[in-house]
Amino acid sequence: MHRLDARAKVVLLLVFSIGIFFVDSWWGMLAASAIVFAVFALSKLPAKAVFAGVIPVYVLCAFTLAFNAFTWQEGAGIAFTLEGLVRGCFFAIRICLLVWASMIVCFSTTSTQLVDAFVWFLQPLRRLHVPVDDIAMMFSIALRFIPLIMQEYGQIKDAQWSRGARFDEGGLIARIRAHGAILLPLIVSLFRRADRLAQAMDARCYGLKDDRR
Repeated sequence: MHRLDARAKVVLLLVFSIGIFFVDSWWGMLAASAIVFAVFALSKLPAKAVFAGVIPVYVLCAFTLAFNAFTWQEGAGIAFTLEGLVRGCFFAIRICLLVWASMIVCFSTTSTQLVDAFVWFLQPLRRLHVPVDDIAMMFSIALRFIPLIMQEYGQIKDAQWSRGARFDEGGLIARIRAHGAILLPLIVSLFRRADRLAQAMDARCYGLKDDRR
């Protein structure tokens, strides 16, 4: 998996991402899950990096389950339905498979390889005067921010835990509210990082037309 060309990985991920939205049965979802876990086994990546680093996605899946399981019914108000729960599970699994497949590609490919593949795909747009290099730079920065976000999330969670915050106690709503103590400092920290990065790029005169900056 690590030796596979990055362009092939991107194409396969795109095909999988589009194809999974055409899956409308549990047998199809089972086949898609088997593909993701088989690729994960071949990649020999640590499970923590792929599955434990996307906790916000699991929160989104919890909202998906709740909104589908509890629906508005005439005369009864908001009521729980088994059909809605099953539908919510189907959508939640689809979201998880998409994220896990993306994480496997990201962790089995260096950011340089991904950027080079991205530039290769955008080469025809140069004739239309599209700033391919600038787009590739933004893509590279976004990829480099992914591990930083995960690291920052872990540090803030440990800090809040040491201050007495509990993220594994209470019901679902209580746990989601507890994670609010992480998300707000995380957003502030990311804005600070983005501001420092912008200042560093501005100091290096990035963006000038003259290549000899």
